[in-house]
Amino acid sequence: MELTKKLLMTFKADDDKKISLSVDDPRADITETEIKAVMDLIVAKNIFAPNGSNLVEAVEAKVVATDTTPYDLVIG
Repeated sequence: MELTKKLLMTFKADDDKKISLSVDDPRADITETEIKAVMDLIVAKNIFAPNGSNLVEAVEAKVVATDTTPYDLVIG
């Protein structure tokens, strides 16, 4: 089994669509304050323009953990 974690940050764009950005393997001790500050900085600096839309608001953030079990499928 392999456990992976991602920080999933969701923003609202100026066309009212939701846009998500993810960061692999966030620090275990990351705080809500740090996440909010980074999301606000991303909006303020306007460094991403997915599909030509500007990000205008931080909507939500969450850490998603995925437990993956690979199977070889070779039965012998």
